[in-house]
Amino acid sequence: MTRFLFACLLAIFCGSAAAREPADAAAPAEQRVQGDVRNPEMYREALRLINEGHPDEAAVLLQRFLQQEPEHAGAWLDLALSECELGNAAEAERLFAAIEARFDPPPGILEVIGARRAEGCRRVYIRPASWLLSTSRGRSNNVNQGASSPTGSLGSGSNQTEFELDPSFLPKADSYTTATASFLKPLNNKGTLAIVQAFAVRHDHVDEQDMTSVLAAVEQAWKPGRWRVRGTVAYGASMLGGVLYQRQQQAQVRVSPPLPLPKSVDLAVAASLNHVKYPTRESYDGNTWELSSTLTWRNSRNQVLMTLSGLKDNGETSRPGGDRRGWFGNLQWYTSLGSGWVAEAGLSHQVWLGSEMYSPELIDVVRRQQTTTGRGAVQYYLRPNYSLYIEARATRNHENIGLFQYNVRSVQFGLRWDNF
Repeated sequence: MTRFLFACLLAIFCGSAAAREPADAAAPAEQRVQGDVRNPEMYREALRLINEGHPDEAAVLLQRFLQQEPEHAGAWLDLALSECELGNAAEAERLFAAIEARFDPPPGILEVIGARRAEGCRRVYIRPASWLLSTSRGRSNNVNQGASSPTGSLGSGSNQTEFELDPSFLPKADSYTTATASFLKPLNNKGTLAIVQAFAVRHDHVDEQDMTSVLAAVEQAWKPGRWRVRGTVAYGASMLGGVLYQRQQQAQVRVSPPLPLPKSVDLAVAASLNHVKYPTRESYDGNTWELSSTLTWRNSRNQVLMTLSGLKDNGETSRPGGDRRGWFGNLQWYTSLGSGWVAEAGLSHQVWLGSEMYSPELIDVVRRQQTTTGRGAVQYYLRPNYSLYIEARATRNHENIGLFQYNVRSVQFGLRWDNF
């Protein structure tokens, strides 16, 4: 609400300053920003940086803007407040005095200036942290990813042997409880974020499938010119059945180039390297390279994300199946249904192609794996920070090695807290 009132004061201020100019100066401030000024995009970008907590970058952009539009009263005030947030008290006071002398600001703006003078100008280093907590109760028809067929085969040709799988390798249905926590903390006003995520699932009966995972990451954003760049390094670990199952390190660079796209469309490309180590499974460690592109479209009620990735997984020399290559596609849709209701749906497909026979003389075929997952969810906000949700998910893993084929269907109902 405070930000909205301040925006209204800025609009009034720009309007009062415009009223002293000739010709069509009586036009509303927003109309002048869109039509009269030479570079409205620069000013809008400065406002976005202020809103996202980057007063240092905003100040540089506002100084450039005022060189082109020295009579833009709103930009003068934005620059003064940005300098004040950066702790540059002398420069902020110079700008406040210039605003009072040049633009004869209305009482509301004078109150804002007076309040900042009374508080004093000091650099704001850290913005508030963001939290997300959720818990859910669900049921799956195949919590262990058991094989779709009760029989399997080994060898090939005249040496092929058919056998029945042990019940432990067949699908096991069970109910489960999940808990998720996410924490995001800006470390400074230069786009550095610390991120911590944790997830746990506990099954009613199939204890060996209980999982706990933790991920910690640091993310840095840059804005060279009109480009947007984001770099991330992360470390994660997970336990399965109470035993350390996996450790992974990841590095990613994501770039959004300044393409001439409609305002509702955004394109980003990313490159990442993910190293995975399995402490209890010899020869399964690997490095996965990924090159992806994400196209985002949004309007007032909907958002659609389309991602396409090329993948290459280099494993240890003795890993079954050798190195792998493949691709991944994902389509995600979010929509607001009104009255506190939000819905989302997603469809993903991943393909992996091995380079060698999976296990000569036992499973002497080159593995070809295709995994398709569809999901849908509906969320209802009881209050701005509390919501209920229900989610259904189905996964089909189809491949040319029957032992590894599986199908999973699950549904869960949960409660979320955002920034409580």
